[in-house]
Amino acid sequence: MLGTGPDARYGSGSRTRRYAWQHRRPPSVRPPAARPSAAVLLLHGGAETGLGAPPPGPLNLPAVRMRPFARSIAGAIRGGGVGPGGGGVLVRSVRYAHRGWNGPREDPLHDAVRALDALGREAGEIPVVLVGHSMGARAALRAAGHPLVRGVVGLAAWCPAGDPVDQLAGRDVVLLHSTRDRITSPRASQRLTARARRAGARSCLVAIRGGDHAMLRRAGAWHALTARIVTGLLGLGPLPGPVEAALGLPPDASGVAGTLDLDLLEG
Repeated sequence: MLGTGPDARYGSGSRTRRYAWQHRRPPSVRPPAARPSAAVLLLHGGAETGLGAPPPGPLNLPAVRMRPFARSIAGAIRGGGVGPGGGGVLVRSVRYAHRGWNGPREDPLHDAVRALDALGREAGEIPVVLVGHSMGARAALRAAGHPLVRGVVGLAAWCPAGDPVDQLAGRDVVLLHSTRDRITSPRASQRLTARARRAGARSCLVAIRGGDHAMLRRAGAWHALTARIVTGLLGLGPLPGPVEAALGLPPDASGVAGTLDLDLLEG
């Protein structure tokens, strides 16, 4: 049980690569009619290694798993009204060129950065929240130095100890992690939030008791909390009180101090 209480912008080790990529819009989310004033980009999980392309459509199970998150976020956005600039909020998924992270190739990171660059060309300088699961959360954290990114919501994040955090300065970073995850480490997520705070981020971790890496157990809680945090980070609604308080912790606060228990969050 956890205790409660293609430059340097994107993190060291990244570099420019030319891979095929495209946005994929979840089927349940329609683009806003007007020019969007904010966006949410979803990044699904993957593998440590894998140079092949992800399978198409429903065969890509990590991408399918993110569809309920897209629906929940879209519903919360509709309930919150227009975006922070008076326009709509775009919800999109990022398609990867390869299944895996692939060591120093860092393939999903480059897909994420190119997706953000394309979004900037399309919509201008709008605030973006990245929502990533597992490998996708790692890519989101690494891409957070992009000038469009306001915040990151990481779900069962893959957080290797050596990954950089300087790119998180000035960003809001909220990680959600099951205490029973056996694929990625909740304690590594906890340590990441402390490192990010020292680097100048506003960060915290929400521990989800009884969950799992695929987020199938307590799925409704995963979906609802993610949507609430995303709308809060975009200014479309309030953040849960304890999350707002934890994001305001001083830079030297410990990982334990910045860890919340989902079951104790305010309704």
